[in-house]
Amino acid sequence: MPQNDPDPEPGLPATAPVFAALGDRTRLTIVATLSAGDPRSISALADTSDLTRQAVTKHLKVLEGAGLVQSRRIGRETVYSFEGEALAGACAQLDAIARQWQGALGRLKQHVEDDADS
Repeated sequence: MPQNDPDPEPGLPATAPVFAALGDRTRLTIVATLSAGDPRSISALADTSDLTRQAVTKHLKVLEGAGLVQSRRIGRETVYSFEGEALAGACAQLDAIARQWQGALGRLKQHVEDDADS
């Protein structure tokens, strides 16, 4: 019975929610806004967009589930702040994929050059 090949990038499944969350333009905009610094409330985020507070809340839940934002209560409001660790993990995965691709291109180039020399 054939054995399954090991996952070439074991961290990819863990970072998939990050990529899925950032695949939406609205969520990407929210992350960009929050990554600029200060935590913001749902109302503050809604006021700077065409979205309702309910829509902003929905997007923030997805971002929080992916580990890109963190919420905390301050008085009667919930404020959200950017969490860079999940994004750093996704960037590391993309870097690993880029290195693999560069390695494959380098091997292909070497193979073509070796064939041209023969």
